[in-house]
Amino acid sequence: MSDKKKAYPLRINANVLAAMQRWADDELRSVNAQIEYVLREALVRNKRVKLVEKVITEVVVTPENGKSQDED
Repeated sequence: MSDKKKAYPLRINANVLAAMQRWADDELRSVNAQIEYVLREALVRNKRVKLVEKVITEVVVTPENGKSQDED
């Protein structure tokens, strides 16, 4: 999949939207990001797309100063 985002107008039931908003608030996401997350998870679960890459954050400690590169 491309990283490029495409706008798409969505008509959605008001109760479903309210539930998505509450869920998004719980997950500290925007409702748009929550809808995209749920759709992506459903696509992977139903084998419509493959999960190619996960974001991994790592902290690297340098031997010379004992500090991680993120602590500068």
